[in-house]
Amino acid sequence: MADTQQVDAKAERTVARLARQISGFVKEHGGAEGQISYLGERGARIVLVAENGTWGDVVAPSYELAERAVAKSGITVHESFDGAFAAKVRTGPYEWKRMAGIQLGAPSNG
Repeated sequence: MADTQQVDAKAERTVARLARQISGFVKEHGGAEGQISYLGERGARIVLVAENGTWGDVVAPSYELAERAVAKSGITVHESFDGAFAAKVRTGPYEWKRMAGIQLGAPSNG
């Protein structure tokens, strides 16, 4: 029974930490929406997009904890990262340089 309580307490701390990170992003950018993506054994990625197009992400150790964290933070969560939600993302020179480097400097697949 004590092990279950320790696991539950750890999960609650993780959810609280993630919710604080999400809420901090929301406060810093005047609002944001999110989407949760399953990452397999790694957990789940919570992508946050602010109204001004600024974006960021946090990774939760499980999809369930990610869902609890976004619920606790109170943000709107989208089922998928497409359409009008994806169109809100604004990329800068850093992202374009990284994307170009991946394409231009990457080894061939053949």
